[in-house]
Amino acid sequence: MFRSDSCPTYRPVKCYLISEMGKKVKKEAESFSKDVFDPIPIESKTAATAVLMLSSPEEEVLAKACEAIHKFAEKGDENKSSLMCLGAIEPLSCLISHEDKTVRRNAVMVLGVMASNNEVKKCLKTLDVIPAIISKLSPEENVVVHEFATLCLTSLSVDFSYKVQIFEHKGLEPLIQLLSSPDPDVKKNSVECIFNLVQDFQNRAALQRLNGLPPLLELLCSEFPVIQQLALHTIENITTDSETRVAFGNVQGFDRILEILGTKEFSDLHEGALRVILNCLEDSESMQLFQTMGGLEQLLQFVGTSTLPEAQANAVKAIARMAHSGENRKILHERNVEKTLTDLLMQENESIRTAACQAVAAVSKNLSSKDTFRCLDAIKPIVQLLNSEGSDLRMAAAEALSSLTSSNSLNAYAVYDAEGDKLLVQQLRDSCTGAAVYAASVLTNMASQEELRRSILAHEAMPALVELLHSTDNNILIIATQTMASLACDAEARMELRNVGGLTPLVQLLKSMNAEIRRNASWAISVCANDEITALELCNAGALEILQEINLSPNRNNKFSELALQKLLDSNLSLKYSLTGHLSASDKTTDGFYDPGQIRMGHQVPTLEEISKQAVNQHRATIAVNGKPPDQFITKGPDDRKQDSPTETTASSVLSSKRSSKTPSKMKGKGQKEDEKKKDEDEYKPQPEMVVDEGWSLPCDAAFHNLVKEAVESISTLQDEVKMYTALAMLVCDAMGGQVEPDKLHNFLWELHISELKVEACSNIVLIGKINKGTYFHRALLYKVLADRIGLSCSLTRGEYNRAWNEIFISGPKKTYGYSQPESYIIDLMHQPGNLMKSNSPAALAYQTI
Repeated sequence: MFRSDSCPTYRPVKCYLISEMGKKVKKEAESFSKDVFDPIPIESKTAATAVLMLSSPEEEVLAKACEAIHKFAEKGDENKSSLMCLGAIEPLSCLISHEDKTVRRNAVMVLGVMASNNEVKKCLKTLDVIPAIISKLSPEENVVVHEFATLCLTSLSVDFSYKVQIFEHKGLEPLIQLLSSPDPDVKKNSVECIFNLVQDFQNRAALQRLNGLPPLLELLCSEFPVIQQLALHTIENITTDSETRVAFGNVQGFDRILEILGTKEFSDLHEGALRVILNCLEDSESMQLFQTMGGLEQLLQFVGTSTLPEAQANAVKAIARMAHSGENRKILHERNVEKTLTDLLMQENESIRTAACQAVAAVSKNLSSKDTFRCLDAIKPIVQLLNSEGSDLRMAAAEALSSLTSSNSLNAYAVYDAEGDKLLVQQLRDSCTGAAVYAASVLTNMASQEELRRSILAHEAMPALVELLHSTDNNILIIATQTMASLACDAEARMELRNVGGLTPLVQLLKSMNAEIRRNASWAISVCANDEITALELCNAGALEILQEINLSPNRNNKFSELALQKLLDSNLSLKYSLTGHLSASDKTTDGFYDPGQIRMGHQVPTLEEISKQAVNQHRATIAVNGKPPDQFITKGPDDRKQDSPTETTASSVLSSKRSSKTPSKMKGKGQKEDEKKKDEDEYKPQPEMVVDEGWSLPCDAAFHNLVKEAVESISTLQDEVKMYTALAMLVCDAMGGQVEPDKLHNFLWELHISELKVEACSNIVLIGKINKGTYFHRALLYKVLADRIGLSCSLTRGEYNRAWNEIFISGPKKTYGYSQPESYIIDLMHQPGNLMKSNSPAALAYQTI
């Protein structure tokens, strides 16, 4: 056999095969080395290069580029801005969702650092990055990702639009879960982000629904003060919500807060803890829970032992808040809180004194506490605080005095003894609205005492109040009008009010849209209307028309507006009778009274001068009353609503028809001599239209004057009441044309007679004494004005179709014990003069109607 290697052709074949195989291996090796890029270490010195590397497909390059950018961004805000300008934000917002954990972590770190820059925040709004960041809060991510994702959200959550996005993408729940993270940085960032979010009400409500209170309360025990502070601030914010306050009590929140107050090492948290308590005390349920846990006693103890002014002030505020409850006020009084608060008034710290004054105001709602403060001589230092520079302290001092003097005259005198009335009047001009409001309130309380009222007015309170009437603040206007009403019960005050021009702005407040302002303004006007001159000026300022309009409105009228209108009408009986068609027995007419006929409420009643300027027309005549002698005639000057008093000769308005009393010199008795009577008759001869100071005057009515004299002489001497009424009825009937049978009324041409008088006087005004043919309403008016002058009591009521009547009250026969009830009668002046018809009887009703 041949050995293979002994074959002459083997070796070449073998060599050939080896050679071919070697070429193939070499060719494959060369091909492989062409596809692989050998690593090249690159050292970049510009951020731009690193930003470009963010677009690399290589994970290692991305991770290192993010790491380098993170270090660069940490160096300052300018670096963050330059990175944004280089376009780093968009690729980074994509890389935070990269599948590689290292790339994802480094990208989140960069974004977390850069998000604190304002320009970066604006840029991120366009990229919708919030959902991706929230996804990084999942438990699957590591602590570093949690730290920088929460850091990023913390920076962004300051902006309202980001708060909305975080809420809509349910970011609050994972943040609450991270409050229990073992990493303190994650806790800090999470609670800070939550604090930012709960500035918005919907996040506050969501936090409570997601049971976020327990982990927040746990953070109060953190070893890191910054975490404690952030947790406490967050709790303070969310407890402004009523539902959260209830939940706060249910999770033993008060226990934690009181524990903090009782721990001296947590003194830096005391102020915030007290603010949380203040919030919770807004609810009665929370207040009751706090009380049952001994919170009130602990607060009182804290006030006495704390050395931190702000914390002490907050504790006093909490006491003031608790004092809003009547039961708590009793407890505070039993704990002698008045002594504690009085001592605090002497503190130098303004915040403490302000809080103490506020607490005094609240505690003083307890009647016993008012007296206790006075016995402790606490009122004087409070009065002195009215001189303080701080507006808050001045306002709190005035508030305390307002509460102390409410329904307590002894405290009001104590304020007066401390010369507080002067300071309070000065405070009416205080730039601080609250200070002025409370000062006016104290003055209102003091004004119930006459001596104090005079002192207040002596310090020029009225001018200061008039200045307040021009304010645009409703609270100022409400209390200013109330104080003005309290002070205006004195004639001197009303005179000063007129002199300083306060009536016009007061009347204008009747037009206010605020119901309480209208009510108080009406009250003040009703008080001022007790003064006749003041009432006239109120009418001149338009009060009558405005009040009529108010009382016609079902939505704007009130009892005070009705009273004010009644008061003004009582001082202007001509207006009252024209508008209401009725004068009561207490309404005493005087010279200058006139009847222009029935005017609808809400329409203006013309003055006598206005009527005198009208051409004679076919309308109903205006009946006027004037029995004054020529030297006391009624004149009409430029101000056509002013009238003299009975003893004055200066021009004033005819509309002030009501006078306080008749002039005795005008009433002559039965025993006068004949020569005196003749002299008087000559003196009262009919006078043509007279002018004084170029003003219009109402002519004297000598015939009416003679009727008054006759009534005095023939009726006043009668002893029987019924005979007096009957005799006056006969006198009126004779003066007005005598008895007229009902079936002959059509022949009694009184209209023609009145028309003749109008033509004769060339005026639409007819003097009542000149009427010789008068119908029902003429006779009823004459009966009323004569009765008022001789002291008889009767009313005057206008009916329809020229009817009017007088109602009188006559006492029946004496009973065995006491007197009988007076009975009402209508007296006949037309058909059977002097006939008394019981009111509402068929005869009376027939007399009052056609």
